[in-house]
Amino acid sequence: MRYLELKESLKDFTVFSLRDIRAIDQAFHRRRLNEWQEKGYIRKIIKGYYIFSDLELNEGTLFEIANRIYAPSYVSLEMALSYYHLIPEGVYGITSVTTRKTYRFRTEVAEFSYRTVKPGLFFGYELVRNDGKTFKIATVEKAILDYLYLMPHLRTLEDFRGLRLDKDSFFEQVSEERVKENLERFASRALARRVRDLWRFMENA
Repeated sequence: MRYLELKESLKDFTVFSLRDIRAIDQAFHRRRLNEWQEKGYIRKIIKGYYIFSDLELNEGTLFEIANRIYAPSYVSLEMALSYYHLIPEGVYGITSVTTRKTYRFRTEVAEFSYRTVKPGLFFGYELVRNDGKTFKIATVEKAILDYLYLMPHLRTLEDFRGLRLDKDSFFEQVSEERVKENLERFASRALARRVRDLWRFMENA
């Protein structure tokens, strides 16, 4: 298979794997991928996953790549809080939640980090379509719960103040009812107490 044939066949793929190629051409040899990398046609993200070199790298593209290279996963934690404009700073790297082991990939396009949750807590995300890209990202309520759950040291008023959550964005977007519904599935009194304390802090901020 020639490069232009491959590109046409995978034109709808943001990121692709050797398996994707062999679904089109069973006889495809992986050495062609090395040749195309050397020529600058494609870029390797991690072992086994590639993008075309002319792919526009934007937020939606990077989120979709994050979902694909370490599945199952969805964008959450700091990156989701930034996406919803709850925290003021830009976030370094794409943060996600997964049922697989905690892992971090440092690549030439971005740093992708994943935190583990048990399968019963892998919920509360939605499919978002943006600029032709589709990615999974936590709802604003689940992003907050994921963050508090995976950062158990955040428990004091000073800790909450350090998050620098935007009060207006918080109360415009976050549903207390949905927070409570999601919280029940965690079955954690300690987390429920910290969520309650955070809510009171935001009301008085």
